[in-house]
Amino acid sequence: MADSDDGAGFTGNRLWASQMRDYATKSLKSEEALSMAAVPLNGPGLDQNINADVPMSPGSIMKVITTYAALEILSPTHHWDTDFLTDGQMVGDTLQGNLYVRFGGDPKLTFERLWTTLRELRDMGINRIDGDLVLDGSYFKIDGGFPAFKDNGDNPHAPFLVEPSAYLTNLNLIHFQIRADERGTQAWSTPTLNEVAIDNRVTAVADGPCPARRSFDWEPVIQAGGKVTVRVTGELPQGCRTTKYLSLLPHEQYSASMIRTLLSEMGIIVSGGNQIGITPETARLVMKTTSPDLVTMVRDINKWSSNVMARQLLLTIGAQNRLDNENDDRVAGIRVIYDWLQKKGVDTDGMVIDNGAGLTRHGRITARQGAKILQLAWNSPYSSDLMASMPIIAMDGTMARRLRNTGMDGEGRIKTGYLENVRSIAGFTRDENNTTWAVVGMVNNDPAWNGQAVLDRILYSLHYRPPTGTTLTKASTSDTSISIQ
Repeated sequence: MADSDDGAGFTGNRLWASQMRDYATKSLKSEEALSMAAVPLNGPGLDQNINADVPMSPGSIMKVITTYAALEILSPTHHWDTDFLTDGQMVGDTLQGNLYVRFGGDPKLTFERLWTTLRELRDMGINRIDGDLVLDGSYFKIDGGFPAFKDNGDNPHAPFLVEPSAYLTNLNLIHFQIRADERGTQAWSTPTLNEVAIDNRVTAVADGPCPARRSFDWEPVIQAGGKVTVRVTGELPQGCRTTKYLSLLPHEQYSASMIRTLLSEMGIIVSGGNQIGITPETARLVMKTTSPDLVTMVRDINKWSSNVMARQLLLTIGAQNRLDNENDDRVAGIRVIYDWLQKKGVDTDGMVIDNGAGLTRHGRITARQGAKILQLAWNSPYSSDLMASMPIIAMDGTMARRLRNTGMDGEGRIKTGYLENVRSIAGFTRDENNTTWAVVGMVNNDPAWNGQAVLDRILYSLHYRPPTGTTLTKASTSDTSISIQ
């Protein structure tokens, strides 16, 4: 195992790292399972490194690199446009021609935004479209699809597995809800799509504690013609409800169906079918929807660790900076980020970005590389935008339930990572001397379930016993009786 850096030779430096190394070895039954780096940014402290140059699987902390790169490469004010155009004319209450939807790669083109935009057609007095609904997804170039991710959860419809697409709308998800009352149980979905039906077999029972979501079995049954029936079973006390998000349809089918559903609910009939095609240059703009700015998207990505939004962001970086000889925006996006990092002095040797979200078995980064990137981010003009996007210790996002009751509420902004046999953290935490530290920690171990406790111990120890070479101790890092929740 690599020793910690000795800095100026302070015993406190070696002692802190030694104690953390011993704790990790005892908890993980391995000397190689933990990699970490911690660097003081604005006050006293000594750099800490354990296995810091070993490439490790980072999980979702890879999103920090993607979002930071996007802020500097695309700019915080970057927006995505989705245009609605026609090759026809409006005659009375009818649009005589095709309605084209030219997608722009929007990571979060929601149901609500689409409703607001499509409502403009109704406000224009249109209640019929004599033509086809044509989806144009030519904004992204994808050569051969995406590297496969082998999930161990046996649920191909899980939200975190949704892949990016130029046709992405509403994160490609259907929100199912079931509520029990004196009438029995009622089931519905948002959006309500013609291709998706609910076979509700949940029974209402007497009043009682509302059960956990895992108490219900949701089974999608694929049928002919691209339709899906979702069979749900379980028991639900009166006054309770249960919910489930599932991704059930290909992006193109989902988006076309949702747009048609919204138009139908507004009383607008589309006489033609659904098509995939390119918008003619002569088509006229009817309406458009513009996304919130990139800062808003970055916050959603990091607070809640949205894989599909992060992957969509990587494709956007590629699409905006694609070279003439490049035909895959994922590959182009990775190239652009590597070039950007290298120009900033980051050694990218051994780094594997893969898809920008960390949802991969192939991604790799070293703790030292991660800490260097965080140091650069700290000094970036957009540092506040990145930091505001990261979960706050013991308060929100994926850190809401971690380090509670330790006195560290709000004392750090930490992106977390979670994969089978992987646990990770990356971000900024403040010690009791008001020094902010950039910290990266990764546990790659089989199993890694107790890796979270090791990483939380690092954050706790940096806060209460920062390695400064002085006696600033409030709590010993070797004191295993400290309760961290």
